[in-house]
Amino acid sequence: ARLIVDGIPATMPDGQAQASTISLSSAKRIEVLRGPLAQLYGNSAGGVVQVFTADGPEKPEVGFSVDAGPNGLRRYGLRAAGQSGSLNYLIDHSDFSTDGWRDNSAAKRKHTNAKLRWAASDATKFTLVANAFDQPESGDPLGLTRAQFEADPRQVATNSTLYHAGKDVSQNQLGLVAEHRIDAQSEWSARVYAGQRDLDNRLSIPLSAQTSPTSAGGVVQLDRHYEGTGLGYVRRIPVGEGQLSLSAGVDFERMGEHRLGFINNLGDVGALKRDEDDRVDSTGVYTQADWAINEGWSLVAGLRANRVKFRVDDHYIRAGNPDDSGRVSFSATNPVIGVTRHLSETTNLYANIGRGFETPTLTEIAYTANGSGPNLALKSARSTHTEVGMKTQLSAQQRLDMALFHITTRDEIVVASSSGGRTVYTNAGKTRRTGIELTHSAQWTPEWRTHLAVSTLNARFAETYRSGGNLIASGNRIPGALNHSLFGEVAWQPSAWPGFTAALETVVRGSMVVDDVNSDRAAGVTLFNLRLGWEQTLGAWKLREYVRVDNLTDRAYIGSVIANDSNKRFFEPAPGRQLGLGVAATYAF
Repeated sequence: ARLIVDGIPATMPDGQAQASTISLSSAKRIEVLRGPLAQLYGNSAGGVVQVFTADGPEKPEVGFSVDAGPNGLRRYGLRAAGQSGSLNYLIDHSDFSTDGWRDNSAAKRKHTNAKLRWAASDATKFTLVANAFDQPESGDPLGLTRAQFEADPRQVATNSTLYHAGKDVSQNQLGLVAEHRIDAQSEWSARVYAGQRDLDNRLSIPLSAQTSPTSAGGVVQLDRHYEGTGLGYVRRIPVGEGQLSLSAGVDFERMGEHRLGFINNLGDVGALKRDEDDRVDSTGVYTQADWAINEGWSLVAGLRANRVKFRVDDHYIRAGNPDDSGRVSFSATNPVIGVTRHLSETTNLYANIGRGFETPTLTEIAYTANGSGPNLALKSARSTHTEVGMKTQLSAQQRLDMALFHITTRDEIVVASSSGGRTVYTNAGKTRRTGIELTHSAQWTPEWRTHLAVSTLNARFAETYRSGGNLIASGNRIPGALNHSLFGEVAWQPSAWPGFTAALETVVRGSMVVDDVNSDRAAGVTLFNLRLGWEQTLGAWKLREYVRVDNLTDRAYIGSVIANDSNKRFFEPAPGRQLGLGVAATYAF
C-alpha cells in the first residue's frame, strides 16, 4: 500500500512504505482507498492510506499525556497547537519505550511532528510539514519453531541474543504543499519534499555463513537520501445535467542510498563485506475524469504511466566476489474505469476495474539465493483488480457497506527464503485473491452504538512453479495472509455519567499458512478487549483518562508468521493479557 501524510508521500520511489513519518497522536483522520481506483497512485498502490494531521484550534492550547503498560511500557507526549492570524500550527512530540514481552524485544523511539499552515490569501494556502523520528533501539527476538512456541511462547531464539539482533533507525523529513484556487471551477496544487534515513540492522546469521566470499555479512548500514516533487491540476466543467471533473498531474521521485555490509562478530561490527551505492528514479504521469452524468449515474476513468529506474554501483570487488553493478528499469501504463448507479439518495451500487504494477524494492533486490546481491533478475508484478459493491444508509442511524473483489497477479514478488533476518525474494507464477468485505455501523440509542467489520480472503497460487528447490503447487495458499477476519465493537455512553464510555471489542483472526508448500499454519483465534474512558472539562482544562485490557481471556496465539523461514522458525508469538492506562490534559488559553 502507498502511504501519504498531509499530501507528502511516505512511500519511497521503489515502493517501500516508511510508516515512521506517521504520528497517530496528532492525526485527525485516516482515509483508506482500496480497489482498482487506488492504482492511479502509482507503483505498489494495491491500496492507499492517507493520514491527515489535525489543524490547530482557534484558541491556542498546550497539552501532555502519559501512558503506561506491562513490560515497562511508557509513553510521554507533549503538544502545542493554535491559530495566530493567518498562521495555523500544531507541534506534537512523543517519547516511547518498552522492555518488550520477550527477551531482546526492547524498543525506544522519539517522534516529533509539526504542521504549519499559512493562508496567504483566500485562494492560496501553504502547508509546511516537518517530521523527525529516532529509534535508537529495537530488538529482534526472531521467530520460534512450532515446538518452541508450544513449550514457551516468550522464549527467544538463541542467535537473537548471541548476535544482538535488532535495528536502529532515524529519519528526518521536510515537505511543503502549495494549493491555489484559480476560480470556482479550477485549482492547482504542488508539493516538494526531501528526507534522510539511517539504518543499522544487526542480523543473526552464523559466522560460518558470513565468511563466504559472496556473503554480505551480518550487519547492514544504510544512509538514504530521498526527495520528490509533484504538480496537480483540477478543472470542473458543466456537462448536460451533470458535471465533469478533469484532473491531471505529474510526480518525480528519487532516492539514493549508500549500503554497507559488515561481519556481525557476536554483536560487534567486523570486517567490511559489502559497499555499494543504490539509486532509484521514478516518474509518473496521470489523468482522471469523474463525470456525474445525472442523478442516477456517474462514471470515472483514469490512466497512469510510470517508469521506475534502478541503478546499483558495486564498490566491493574481491576475489570470488565479482562486480555486481547493474541497472534495470520498469515501466507500465495502467488504466482504471468505474461506474456508479445511484439508486437513491442513500444507496449506491458500483463496479470498478483497473490494472496495477509493483516493482521490487531495494530491500527485495538486496540479496540473491547465494547470499550476494543485488538480485536484478526480479521482475515487476502486474495485476488486474475487479471490484463490485454497495454503499447504503439503511436509516439515519445505520450504514452498511459491502464489496466483492478479485485480483489476479502475474510475477508476484514473494519470499523465496528467510534466515536470520535476511530475506531473499523471487517471482511466483500467477496468483489469485478473491474476497468479501462488509462493514456496518449503527447508533441504536443515544447510549448504545455498534460497529462491525468482516472480511474473507481466498489467496492462492494459480500456477505451479519452483522456488528454492520446492515445487509450489497451484491451489496452495499464499503464506502470511489471513483467510478471514472480524472486528466488532459494542460501545456504551450512559447519559447519567457524562463523559464516560465503555466498549467491548471482539477480534476474530483466521488462520495463515507459513510457507509456499503449506507445511504448517498459524491457527485462528478469537480475542476480546475492554476499554473504559472518562473525559472532564474543568474551566480551561480538558482531562481524559482511560483503562484498556487487551486479550481479556489471556489466549496464547501467533501474531504473525515469517514466511518461508529456512530454520522453520515461522512463528512470532503475540502477548497474553495486557493492561494499559493513561491520562491526558489540555489547557486552552
